[in-house]
Amino acid sequence: MRAMWSGAVSFGLVSVPVKAYSATSNHDIRFHQVHAADGGRIKYKRTCSIDGEEVDYADIVKGYETDDGELITLDEEDLDSLPTKSGHEIDVVEFVPADQIDPLLFDKSYYLEPDAKAAKPYALLREALVQTDRMAVVKVALRQRESIALLRVRDKAIVLQTMLWPDEVREPEFDILDAEVELRPQELTMAASLVESLGADFDPTQFHDEYRDAVVELIERKRTTGDTRPAPAPEKRDEGPDSMTDLLSALQASVEAARAATGKPAEAAPEEPAEKKPPARRSSKKKDDDDEAPRKRRKPA
Repeated sequence: MRAMWSGAVSFGLVSVPVKAYSATSNHDIRFHQVHAADGGRIKYKRTCSIDGEEVDYADIVKGYETDDGELITLDEEDLDSLPTKSGHEIDVVEFVPADQIDPLLFDKSYYLEPDAKAAKPYALLREALVQTDRMAVVKVALRQRESIALLRVRDKAIVLQTMLWPDEVREPEFDILDAEVELRPQELTMAASLVESLGADFDPTQFHDEYRDAVVELIERKRTTGDTRPAPAPEKRDEGPDSMTDLLSALQASVEAARAATGKPAEAAPEEPAEKKPPARRSSKKKDDDDEAPRKRRKPA
């Protein structure tokens, strides 16, 4: 996987360097629109609806039409004046009970991978979320726009779950839902019995995309029967830490700051038993890289 974002999760005085990876991928079969006669790709021109002339991309601006029919245009200078975000921090705002989050608000999911030196604080945050059955509400800037998101746990990974803003969720405005419906006890009993008879533990691996399977089978059948043609050559395009020094102290200071803000009494930090740790072993890959690096250097002529 390729990281699409890097930064750090910050809660209290603790900072956990992480990288974000897309947690899902789309496996739909992608088609091109082509000319049936010769297989050439279909192109679309940008034309003006008023004069019918083709418009260069440099001459295109964004337009917003108001409810009363007024057109407002925004050029690049206008867009550059907007307050965009480009920080690399995932700031924890609060920790909320997991059952208070409506899944309808979920948008996109990203796995967070900890930096090599941040394995312990990462695991600490993960286990704290599991133990308290809470999710972290965070703010993060992705693609220069600030988003509200959650940190939740999936197996051993922390997932950054971006969310829709509350005003982006539509309400079901169906008048029929307000009508009085009489349900007899016998009907409820039979419905509950049917639900119980089909009850099962959810296993997503039991489901698959039958339509996609059929499309793949159709394409393979056409290929094996010789119903193909050479694809036209593609056109050429112009290619235009923070290291953790004392995790326990940072956590204790964060707890004291939070308690001071809420007026709760401070608690003493538990003492950790002395423990001897074996010296860290260097991975063979790192050693090989270090051994090979001098051989790649050349003396200047």
